[in-house]
Amino acid sequence: MKANRLSDRIFHIYANDRRKALFENMWPLPTGVAYNCYVINDEKTALLDTVELGCAGNFLGLLSDVLGGKELDYLVVNHMEPDHSGEIGNVLKAYPRVTVVGNKFTKRILNHYYGEDFAFLEVKDGDELILGHHRLQFVFTPMVHWPESMMAYDMTEQILFSQDAFGSFGTLDGNVFDDEIDLVAYENEMRRYYANIVGKYSQHVGKALAKLGDTAIRMICPLHGVIWRKNIAHVVSLYAKWSRHEADDCVMIAFASMYHNTEAIADYIGQALAQHGLRNIRIYDVSKTHVSYLLSEAWRCKSIVLGSCAYNAGMHPMMEHFCQELQYSGLKHRQLALFGSYSWGGGGLKALKEYSSLFGWEESAVALEIQGKPNKEKLQAFAEFSQSIYSKLTQ
Repeated sequence: MKANRLSDRIFHIYANDRRKALFENMWPLPTGVAYNCYVINDEKTALLDTVELGCAGNFLGLLSDVLGGKELDYLVVNHMEPDHSGEIGNVLKAYPRVTVVGNKFTKRILNHYYGEDFAFLEVKDGDELILGHHRLQFVFTPMVHWPESMMAYDMTEQILFSQDAFGSFGTLDGNVFDDEIDLVAYENEMRRYYANIVGKYSQHVGKALAKLGDTAIRMICPLHGVIWRKNIAHVVSLYAKWSRHEADDCVMIAFASMYHNTEAIADYIGQALAQHGLRNIRIYDVSKTHVSYLLSEAWRCKSIVLGSCAYNAGMHPMMEHFCQELQYSGLKHRQLALFGSYSWGGGGLKALKEYSSLFGWEESAVALEIQGKPNKEKLQAFAEFSQSIYSKLTQ
């Protein structure tokens, strides 16, 4: 590995993690994840965040190379989550005279990880740190997505060090800038990252974007994923859209089925919607598709259709898991239709209705279920159901 030069005095160091299967031990990482940090080598030197402990075996060596033998004057901690603060202990040992920079919440968390035997400079919202040619201004962004989270804005070169905001899953496979990759594919993983990690705090994301306002930004340097230097307005617009819970005019159908009966209904609804002219309909089996991807699709689609078989007089546990995650995420402004099937006592649709009432979404069709195996006559009832979903979405 080597550091990437972003400007005459600013460098990018990153570590790829292809071994970890689950981010935060929850979210799948089929293409891994990258941890970014940044170095400003000016009259005074500054390291902005670190990487997860052990992911870059030569981290201190890379840092030393970038510093060119100089001492490290400041360690700026924008975010204390361990995937970005993991190497702090080693940095403190290697550079015992370094001053750690953060806010009062940073210090509270920092002390519980590394004690108190280090110099600490507490900064407040809007404070500046002069390094020489470069001047950093700190922008507090609490709950994006931890209480101590903040960004650092280089006023000299108009570079925003945005901590977890504007990041994504996926490793950096040589190309580290947004204009070097397939953005269409990348945005899917970026949306999944947002829905899984940041989405619950969308209100705070909106406040952070408002605080940045008309700030001139020439480059965005997040702690995960690519560095944004060309499509800055685009990526900011995506975050603005997601933070407002806005969605595309498309339909997501998610079902839980044991013996294909509820699945057959889902397929019928999908076909009926397609006959109305809707495109990009996606149908998911919640027992086979990880909830991480289901949440991402829920953030994409304006109309969501959920169906469950009956299971122990309730809904299927995998559908319940998805509903729990939807409720926890706080997703808003969606249209919802519910369906189900049962063999004897029922209870699946009833439980689904009770749980989904907590979402606060708009009903797009009257809930409907059938008993036993679907046939032409039983499925015909879902023609009006599908028509109602289509009409609501396109009105």
